[in-house]
Amino acid sequence: MILWCMFTSKLLPTSATACPAVIRLALCPVCCPLFKATPAPCRFPFYNHKRRCAISSVSYEAVEPLDLEEFLMSQLRGGDSELMQELGDFPDDDLKVEQVEKECRTIKPSVPEDGKELEPHVRDCVKSYTQPWLVVSRSAYSERAGLHKLLRKQTFESDFQPENQEKPVRNRSKSPTMAGLSDDSGRTLTSSDFNLRSLAPDQRVEGLLAFSSHEELDRYNQESRQGNRHPELFALYPPADEVRCRELLLLCFSISVHVGVVFFISLFEIDIEPVFATMALYDLKEKKKISENFYCDLNSEQLKNFLKPHTSHVDQSTLARSAIFSVTYPTPDIYLVIKIEKVLQQGEITECADPYITLRESDSAKNKDKLEKLRGQAEAFCQRLGRYRMPFAWAAVNIMEVISTAAIDRDADTDMTSTHFPVKSSSIDRKGQLPRRNSERFNTMDDQLCNVSAFKPATITISIIFKQEGDRLSDEDLLKFLAEIKKTSTPQRRVKMITGCIKLDISPVHDTPLGSLSTELIPLIPVAEKNIRPVKEVLEFPSSEVYVPHNIYRNLLFLYPQRLNFVNRLTSARNITIKIQFMSGEDPSSSLPVIFGKSSGPEFLQEVYTPVTYHNKSPDFYEEVKLILPARLTGRHHLLFTFYHISCQQKQNQSGSCETLIGYSWLPILNNDRLQTGQFCLPIALERLPVNYSLHTPEVPVPPVKWMESHKGLFNLEIQAVSSVHTQDNHLERFFTLCHALEGGVTFPLRVREEKIPENKLEHELKLSIISLSSSSLEPLVLFLHLVMDKLFTLIMQPMVIAGQTANLAQIAFESVVSIVNSLHNSQELIRDQQGRNSLLSTYLYWVFRLPDPPQDMQNSRYSTMGRATAATVGNMLLQSRVRSSSNPDIPAPHSSAEDTEVKNILSQFHEELALQMVVSTGVCRENAYKYAWFFFELLVKSMAQHVSQLDKQSVPRRSRFSDRFKDDITTIVSVMHFQPQCVEQAEKVNISLAFFLYDLLSLMDRGFVFQLVKNYCNQMSAKSVSMPTLISMRLEFLRILCSHEHYLNLSLFFSSPASAPTSPCPSISSQSSGSCSFQEQQRILGLFELSQEFKQQHYLTGLLLTELSAALDMESEGYGNTSRKAITAIYSLLCSHDLDHRCIKPEIRAKVAALYLPLVGIIIDSTNYLDFTVCCHGNRREPLQHAGTERSCFHELLCQTYTCAPSSLQLYHTACLSLSSPQQGKSVATLAADTSRHLLVCFLWVMKNADRSLIQRWTVDMPPSQLNKLFELLTICVSCFEYRVSLTQALQKSQQAKLQLEEALLRGTGARGEMMKRVGGIAFPCRENLRWRKDLTQWRQTNDKQDKTKAELDQEALISGNLATETNLIVLDLLETIVQAVPLSDCKDSVVGGLLKVLLHSLTCNQSSTFLSHTFSTFRALVIKFGDLLFEEEAEQCADLCQKVLQYCSSPVDENRSQACATLYLLMRYSYSNASVMKMQVTMSLASLVGKSSDFQEEYLRRSLRTILAYAEEDTEMQNTQLPSQVDELLRNLNSILSDTVKMREFQEDHEMLMDLMYRIAKGYQTSPDLRLTWLQNMAEKHNNRKCYTESAMCLVHAAALVAEYLSMLEDHKYLPVGSVTFQNISPNVLEESAVSDDILSPDEDGVCSGRYFTESGLVGLLEQAAELFSNGGLYEAVNEVYKIIIPILEAHRDFRKLASTHDKLQRAFDNIIQKGHKRMFGTYFRVGFYGAKFGDLDEREFVYKEPGITHLPEISHRLENFYSQRFGDDTLVMIKDSTPVDRKQLNPNKAYIQITYVEAYFDDYEMKDRVTNFEKNFNLRRFMYTTPFTKSGRPRGELNEQYKRKTILTTMHAFPYIKTRLNVIQKEEFDLTPIEVAIEDMQKKTRELAVATHREQPDAKMLQMLLQGSVGATVNQGPLEVAQVFLNEIPADPKLFRHHNKLRLCFKEFIMRCGEAVEKNKHLITSDQKEYQQELKKNYNRLRESLRPMLERKIPELYKPIIRESFKRLSFRRAPEENC
Repeated sequence: MILWCMFTSKLLPTSATACPAVIRLALCPVCCPLFKATPAPCRFPFYNHKRRCAISSVSYEAVEPLDLEEFLMSQLRGGDSELMQELGDFPDDDLKVEQVEKECRTIKPSVPEDGKELEPHVRDCVKSYTQPWLVVSRSAYSERAGLHKLLRKQTFESDFQPENQEKPVRNRSKSPTMAGLSDDSGRTLTSSDFNLRSLAPDQRVEGLLAFSSHEELDRYNQESRQGNRHPELFALYPPADEVRCRELLLLCFSISVHVGVVFFISLFEIDIEPVFATMALYDLKEKKKISENFYCDLNSEQLKNFLKPHTSHVDQSTLARSAIFSVTYPTPDIYLVIKIEKVLQQGEITECADPYITLRESDSAKNKDKLEKLRGQAEAFCQRLGRYRMPFAWAAVNIMEVISTAAIDRDADTDMTSTHFPVKSSSIDRKGQLPRRNSERFNTMDDQLCNVSAFKPATITISIIFKQEGDRLSDEDLLKFLAEIKKTSTPQRRVKMITGCIKLDISPVHDTPLGSLSTELIPLIPVAEKNIRPVKEVLEFPSSEVYVPHNIYRNLLFLYPQRLNFVNRLTSARNITIKIQFMSGEDPSSSLPVIFGKSSGPEFLQEVYTPVTYHNKSPDFYEEVKLILPARLTGRHHLLFTFYHISCQQKQNQSGSCETLIGYSWLPILNNDRLQTGQFCLPIALERLPVNYSLHTPEVPVPPVKWMESHKGLFNLEIQAVSSVHTQDNHLERFFTLCHALEGGVTFPLRVREEKIPENKLEHELKLSIISLSSSSLEPLVLFLHLVMDKLFTLIMQPMVIAGQTANLAQIAFESVVSIVNSLHNSQELIRDQQGRNSLLSTYLYWVFRLPDPPQDMQNSRYSTMGRATAATVGNMLLQSRVRSSSNPDIPAPHSSAEDTEVKNILSQFHEELALQMVVSTGVCRENAYKYAWFFFELLVKSMAQHVSQLDKQSVPRRSRFSDRFKDDITTIVSVMHFQPQCVEQAEKVNISLAFFLYDLLSLMDRGFVFQLVKNYCNQMSAKSVSMPTLISMRLEFLRILCSHEHYLNLSLFFSSPASAPTSPCPSISSQSSGSCSFQEQQRILGLFELSQEFKQQHYLTGLLLTELSAALDMESEGYGNTSRKAITAIYSLLCSHDLDHRCIKPEIRAKVAALYLPLVGIIIDSTNYLDFTVCCHGNRREPLQHAGTERSCFHELLCQTYTCAPSSLQLYHTACLSLSSPQQGKSVATLAADTSRHLLVCFLWVMKNADRSLIQRWTVDMPPSQLNKLFELLTICVSCFEYRVSLTQALQKSQQAKLQLEEALLRGTGARGEMMKRVGGIAFPCRENLRWRKDLTQWRQTNDKQDKTKAELDQEALISGNLATETNLIVLDLLETIVQAVPLSDCKDSVVGGLLKVLLHSLTCNQSSTFLSHTFSTFRALVIKFGDLLFEEEAEQCADLCQKVLQYCSSPVDENRSQACATLYLLMRYSYSNASVMKMQVTMSLASLVGKSSDFQEEYLRRSLRTILAYAEEDTEMQNTQLPSQVDELLRNLNSILSDTVKMREFQEDHEMLMDLMYRIAKGYQTSPDLRLTWLQNMAEKHNNRKCYTESAMCLVHAAALVAEYLSMLEDHKYLPVGSVTFQNISPNVLEESAVSDDILSPDEDGVCSGRYFTESGLVGLLEQAAELFSNGGLYEAVNEVYKIIIPILEAHRDFRKLASTHDKLQRAFDNIIQKGHKRMFGTYFRVGFYGAKFGDLDEREFVYKEPGITHLPEISHRLENFYSQRFGDDTLVMIKDSTPVDRKQLNPNKAYIQITYVEAYFDDYEMKDRVTNFEKNFNLRRFMYTTPFTKSGRPRGELNEQYKRKTILTTMHAFPYIKTRLNVIQKEEFDLTPIEVAIEDMQKKTRELAVATHREQPDAKMLQMLLQGSVGATVNQGPLEVAQVFLNEIPADPKLFRHHNKLRLCFKEFIMRCGEAVEKNKHLITSDQKEYQQELKKNYNRLRESLRPMLERKIPELYKPIIRESFKRLSFRRAPEENC
């Protein structure tokens, strides 16, 4: 068996005999095989209904539109008919009404047999299923494809990889030294002897100076720019998310899995008799059989011959062994069950199965006789009982498990060949055949159900075959068995298994196999050319309802006998079978051959027998009898059941039949004219049935019949119908019956089931049946939806005459349609699109609906009617009476003068009646009609299109196509659209529906009339926008849809827009001598770029949309971004469609289209402040506008681009970094999203690209300066937003390299981690293949590591992205050239040239292609030639920036970039000859800055560029006699010398300290050149900032500010300015070194000196503000205060109160930080580093103090330096000295390098401590540091307490920390030693201080306190306080010199024991309840320590405490003496 799996989303071919499973599932044209193309378009754009933006009300009055038809006619009369025919009117075939033949899957349609008259209902069904689709399609204008094939790869420096790039290999054996930089001589430290002339110059730019005039140069540049340009900008731009503003088509797909099964291996090991297999699918979850039976057998010809007497003939269709099963709802519990039968024989099933269990074919020699005997018996049974079967065995397999396993496991044996399925592909691309209504309305629904697309062919073997049990045959028993198998893999009951094997081939079915048959046995297409074994489609019984209308004729009946009860039957009826027949009468010959046969027999049978269960009086049955029903059923048709007992053993005296008749039963097929289905329990008649028994039901006892068990029901059966004719629903049957009664041919009273309806009640009953339609069950209503809707629309259109009266049915039929539409939308089971539209209805509208047929006397050859049709029964009556509306017959129509007038000219059309019903409807009907207006609008459009297709378009103008009454109704419908605030989502849907309705009307009606509808609707919404802000967004969506019309350009009359500027009265617009044009002409040109009333009226739709855009951008300032986003996306979509439309290829047409959008340019310029300056890149990240290809620091850009304005408008660092334009003050500005900004900008660029150049030039000439500046700002933003991102391939390679480097560093790292890895067995690492870090090789790798795109795709994306960046920048450059060529006419040349320079310079900072750079440098050269003086005098700062950018590209590895930059730099030098000193300084400073900031600077390329410039100077014959060559030579020598510093800096690139030392020396060497020194200080600041050394970076800027202050003080004498560097010494005393050189050496007013932008007051403030910001980042908030003390006087002098407010706010934050973070701040950590060894060169025996970040541990810096110098010298050469003892040089190995690192602390004298109170003061301005070295007299570092000495070493550095470097030379060293008792005193003082601090903290730390206590009073503390006291205080020292030390230590202990007591008490209040024992232990230890110390602390040295005898005492004793003597 082969299982095919397939989704019906691939549209199948149509046929009357399509696969039943598929057809039931996919009956909609979209999903079903019948539908060759996709169904009705769902015309709703992607729209977010959850949006609820409360937009401020923006009301406007839509202008009155032109009368479009009159305008076009006047143009035609004007004679320009050719242009009008091409551009103006719509093509004739804009809307086409065509019939599309249904695709038939079978060789002939499935229709009833010929020759019989069909009932009206059957006739209608057949007609509906066979007639062609009627489609209204729109001619589509497809976009051009393949536009990317001609793209050239753009070269970007960021992607450039030079071939054979030689990188210098660093010599590891030689250390870089500071030689040559350590002296302090006055010579410049950047000299070099490198000879430039030894290099070969690059190729020069041809014709650099060959142009005779400016015009010739401009013309050459323009021609060069226009070459190889990509004409379609939008082909390079990624599409927007919401580009689709068309309707999207959601297909009504029902998805099925089609599984092919081939049964191809014999069942059992022994082959003795024929066996038969029956296969079906069961869904265990739903407990249901889900397919019909498929019958097949594998019997040999010999075995088949056994059955020949019972087989009349064998049809080819019954030989199938392959089947196609369909599964609509795949679940894991679907089983394929195979039941096996054999010919009936005597004995139980167990007895019959015994030979199969015991005998083996392999033992044929042993069992030969037994097998021959068994074959003989089998042949005898077959000859006698061949027509009867018995159940034998069964097997099952979980088919979904097989599918999922086969999808994963694709082994060789699962490979399917086409031997079983000779497949010939018949599928076609249905999407391609679908008539394209418009370019964006068609889409398909994603397959959201079970995805088994990976299912591959597989072969499965079933080896478990269960013996069938006779008492467990029903489906209920089978499902119980399957449930047991699912749980335990075998049934729990002891079921015998038969040895055997079933092999099935299972594969998915994607195309119809050759030789396939439908379930009705009609051959499918493709038909096999030769007679091959057929493949059968198996009908599916879906486990749940499938809601898809019928679309083929199918009329099948399935009969399931279930059980029979003959237990009480006294006769020996034990082997029971049932003969089943379908009878058309009671005569035996009336048995019809409509029963489908089984395998290897006739195709159709007259009778069939059920299998026999041996000796069972109450057997269960599992038989399925399939019948094909006749199309016309009568009361005589019935099912006849005859019951027989079969004698299995022929008795000796018996001959003839083996059947014994038991009884009869029957079942009429109709009951009250309705097909009978369901469960039945029939009685059994014992005697032959009487005459006319078929007219009665067996439930009614017929008198002469003798019944078994007194007419008790004994036979249970079930009947199921699969019919597309019989509705099996009471409401539908009643409706159809009454409708057909109107057509005549019936007799009254009319019988409807049990009811009889007279003619006078027909109208009433018909109305009731119409009303009850919506009460029908959902499934039958959907299945017959097309028929129901057709009937209702016929009733709406045709007035009916019943009993001589005109019936008013239109209104009630319309209400029923509305009710059905409502119920279908509200059903949760049916598919809806994103707009909630029911896909069944959209399918019906697009494919099925057609105007109702006219009566027979009005039919003609056309497929639709022209006028109102009448009923056949009324014909002439209506023509003779007055014409009435079917809606209200009482309304008289205008009297016709000639009653014979054609009915089609008098009677209403369907669209008119439908519109009228919508207008006059009321209540719930009206509400629902407008709620689901999309359906009725589509209905109107299709009926109108059919009406128009009948007309002669040449003779009937648009205005006459439809009646005035109809227009009035349409106007009413549009005007009554009402929106409730509580139903915003519904309002949005209706709004979109109306938009598409008017969209379609533009192709059918008077377009001026439609424009009036648009105007009225917009005004209506505008009036409501105050109360309902969402209406603004809806109005925008409405216009967006209208503007997406294919002929939008024609509707907007674009051909009437000015494509070029009017002829200028000036002879030459670029001539300076030309006079100015008239004021009126100037205003007219400017007016073209404004949204004027005239523009809105003439270009109506464009004007409305641009008005909405302007309003939306104004609302953007209030934060409502969704509205503006939609408006911008609408404009973007329009321009994109124009750009890619093949109708707009001609440049003149593009110019006219661009002119249509000129007001958009003005809108965008005014909205510059709303644009986002970030760039959308891959993913959702945003990147700031910075160079993508180089390391360009935002910090440095700030210093280069900020602070160039007056002090009153200084900008802050954080706002200046990316700020390209400052917003208007006082206005709240919200920013558009980055992607939205890009959409708007690309629209602007497209208009600029295609608009007429002369028009743009005239516009820019007349533009006010403020607007021109805004235009420049906009161009700057354009350059940034479309900057090229680094190639994805490059990024991928870099990420892979980084991953490998990280992997190597982690697994083979050096330093502590590397040592650890080696110690733990690093040798084994290579064997593990680095799996820990190679995520792509692990099972748990992250999904984002997967590369979804191939390299080719990434390269293609990079190619398109590169071309987009190039094209957008070239458009900007074109516009700039257009502007600059108009400069001679401008009154403000300097501002124009300055603004233009800013844009060009900004473009150079971005990542640009060589193509763009070549043209940009050409433009720069043209500017230098034309405006050289203006550049060098008025735009000096811009010129300096230009020098830096040009120099940067002079070092480019791309030859073309370098060549263009060299030519530009030489022209700069040549034309600045008169300002040579300024240019010299600017170029030198630019190079110094470039060298200092770039870590990968390529000096070899720059040297080659310098040589090229030198060649230009040598080849410039015109300037040979001037000083230019010598000046160029001198400048290039200076530049070359700076490059030498670059080489040295590169050597130290990895050693930050050495690098900063070198940069410091270079900066010091420029002491006499303040500009260059300032540049190098900035370079140092940037380096520090990159390493997050914010304090040092701030210090560099403070030094730079002091340098500026020095020279400002020479130039100006203002009290508010700092007095040179002296003012800065409160920040740092180091700043004094910036004191200026005396005036006699250097004068600040000398040309080129101190001329930079920073040598101004604003520059000074900028440097200081940046320093304050960096101090704040570094946590030195006190320094921030000192910096602002210098800034504030300057700001006060300039009255810049805004800046002062900001400054004081920053000061407040700084002071707040001091209060909050005071003692928590971590300042630097300091280490002494000594270098020893000749390998260090000049560093040998030099000591430094290194400043490291806070909390840096000694191992960290040690490993850092060790790693660095190990790489430089080798691991074996470097030795790290682990202690701090003095290094003895004699003991060192001269071939090794030694580093000694010691932790040092700041050291202060006692007097200093008085001033250094705070933590900051103890960590700022540090010059002295101390470290201690323990030692003993014996030479050991450590010893006993009484012999432990300590040496203190005091180091003094050259400058104070923090400084502009992070390491400083040690210039002084002091040492002194401490004796053991002094060491003990110091230790005890330290412990006491720590205890005091921990005890008296505001927020005590219990853990810290307990840790200190444990170390102080703990019982087991080695060398603890008690031991110290016992060593030094136990005895009084003998040496008197130690008395004071002894006493001092005693006093220290007294204080120590007191602090311990305080700490113990403090801890008592901090502990928790579980620490009470711990506290008691601490208290106990403390008391013990105190008692132990008491004797030593109370012992005093007598010599220190002798009483002092004062003289007063002596005098007293003398006075007492006389008294005593007395």
